This record gives sequence, C-alpha cells and structure tokens, in this order.
Amino acid sequence: MAVPRRPDRMTMVTAIRPLPPLPRATARPPRAAAVRHLGPNWYACVMGTAIVAGAGAALPALPAHTPGLRPALTTVWALSLVLLAVLLAARALHWAHHRDRARAHLLDPAMAPFYGCLSMALLAVGGGSLTLGRDWIGPRAAVVLDAVLFTAGTAVGLAAAVAVPYLMAVRHRVTAQEATPVWLLPLVAPMVSAALGPRLVPYLPEGQPRATLLLACVALFGLSLLATLMTLPLVFGRLITHGPLPLVLTPSLFLVLGPLGQSTTAVGAFADIAPGVVPAPYDEGFRVLAVLYGVPVTGFALLWLCLAAAHVVRAWRRGMRFAMTWWSFTFPVGTCVTGAGALASHTGLLAYDVLALALYVLLAGAWATAAWCTARGLLSGALLAGPAPGPPAPRSATARTR
Repeated sequence: MAVPRRPDRMTMVTAIRPLPPLPRATARPPRAAAVRHLGPNWYACVMGTAIVAGAGAALPALPAHTPGLRPALTTVWALSLVLLAVLLAARALHWAHHRDRARAHLLDPAMAPFYGCLSMALLAVGGGSLTLGRDWIGPRAAVVLDAVLFTAGTAVGLAAAVAVPYLMAVRHRVTAQEATPVWLLPLVAPMVSAALGPRLVPYLPEGQPRATLLLACVALFGLSLLATLMTLPLVFGRLITHGPLPLVLTPSLFLVLGPLGQSTTAVGAFADIAPGVVPAPYDEGFRVLAVLYGVPVTGFALLWLCLAAAHVVRAWRRGMRFAMTWWSFTFPVGTCVTGAGALASHTGLLAYDVLALALYVLLAGAWATAAWCTARGLLSGALLAGPAPGPPAPRSATARTR
C-alpha cells in the first residue's frame, strides 16, 4: 500500500518567509574613520604654531618687558604643545587602524618626505619649553621636556633623513620633473636639531658632555647643509626647465627658506654657546662663522623669498585656494626671523632688527590665515575627507598632491 505524501510538510518548507539579514552582515564604517586620511603633513600645524612663539621670543627689536607680550607668546607655545599631543594620539590611531593608508603614505613620493615634519614638530615644541614654557611649568620640567623632545626629534629626524631618500631611490621611482621643495623636509630636520640643541648645553656637566653636545650639533649642521646643497639644484632646475609648480604645490616654494634661515640660526647659536665650552681659538671661530656664513645666506634667503612670493601671486591669480601646503608660509619664514635676530645680535646692525620684525609680521599674518582656514576645513570635514571617487589619476606631481 502506498504511503500518502504529507503536503503539510512541503508547505512548511516552501511557504516559510525568508529571514531578515543579520545586523552583523551590514557594512560598518572602519574604526577611527575620522583619521583614515590624516597624513604626516599635519605636523606642519604644530611647527607653524611653535615657531610663532619661538620667533617672537627671539625678536631683538621688541622691548623685553612689553606688556602682555610674553604671556601671549607662552599661550601660543602651550597651544602648540596641545596640538602636538592631539596629533600624536591621532596618528597612533591611524597606524593602529589604517595601516594600509600608513604604508601607502610611505610609498608615496609626495607624502613620504612629510615624515620629517614629525621631527621638527617635536623639536620646535621642545625648544619653546626652555624659552617660554618654563614660565608656566617651571625650569626643571622645561629642561626635562626639552631633553625628551630633543632626543626623540633628533632620532626621528636622522631616521627620516636616511629612510626617505632611500625609499625615493629604490621604491618611489621619481623623475626630475617631479622634484619639489617638499623633498627638503626630511633633510632640514637635523638642521633644526643643530639650531635648538645648543640651548641644552648649559644644563650638562662642564667639560666633555657640553663639548660633545655642541660638536654633535655642528655635525648635524653639516649633515643637513650638504644634503640640502645636493637637493636644492634639482628643485631650481625643475622650475627653470619644466615651468612653475602645480597651483596646490606653489606655497611649498617657501620651504626652501627653512634650511637657509635655520642654518643661520644654528651658527648664531654655536657662537653664543661656544665660549667656555670649546677651547680657543675655536670659540672665536664660531663667532666669525656666524657673520661670514649668516650674512650671504640671509641675502640668498631674501632673494628666494621674493621669487617664491612672485610664484604665489601668480598661482593665486590662476585660482589657487587654501590647502595644507599653506602652512609652508609659517615655519620657514619663522626660521628667517630667528636667523635675522641672530645676525642682529652678532653684528649690532639695526637693519637686521628691522628685518626680523618685518618678517615676524609676515609670519604672524601667515599663521593666522593658515590656522583660520584649517579650523574651518576641519569643522566642515573637507580637510579629512578622502579623495573623490573617479578614474585613476595619472602618475604625476599634480595628480598625487591634490
């Protein structure tokens, strides 16, 4: 006898309604999505803010007891310290949750040189702690903070000065047409160490420790100077043979002022600290070097400042608008302020006092503009947004930096 079929079971199978999708199957935004596109170029904000405070404290043309000046400069330094702490935390999140982007930054010849900015941010904030921060945190804490940031910044700067050119040689495959002043960033970082390191010399024991630190700073000076002299002709040659930089990169021409002003500041610092640290006649030789080196280099810096300003005016007329490259108007100009101040101290010429003050006015205006535009871009979300979707861009300096 045939067994009747059970249509009720078939009904149970075919009439059942499909299950809704599981919540875990829905796409979730990546963790720490806000920092996915946060690159090392953001440390330029810290550098630009710290130099406003440091250069203001070094101005020889302003009375030392101008009412409210020192507290205002100390407030700006404190702001740079807060910015540094926030960016260090944000970049740690970036490396922890977005290592694909971090690796892409290292392998991108347009972004990798900005790792030198981390070094200079650490050094600039540390240097400001001795000149200004000591008013609020005390001398002992200021020395400790500067020593820690100087050591970390110098180590990062030396690593970047070796690693970035190595990557450019073996991985990046750049051409002469792609040369930009951004290439100088990892090379100028040791010069910042050379300029700020002498401030720590008096806090070391007399004798060998002081002389060792001073001559180590001189070695960092030579390292950075010779590397810059090898790279700068590539940048100038690119301008002459291939025309102006893309609009968004035009402000980076001001980066050339960095090694010029910082090296002038460095030789002035050597001359200030050398007596009693190195034997005669080397101490007097540093004083001679401060003038014989600083004067012609400052002359070339003023020439480049005019050239770069002319390119920026041209780019503005052709539609250049705000980008993070505008922070190039801050730190390099600040180094020229401290360099002119050093020359004013060692030559006694009023002309360098006036030059330092005029450059500081330019620096303050540039910092205020860049800070305002950056804050507005952060609030709107435009500066941390990813690249717009579209067809792959050609491999060129313009395409990589938009």
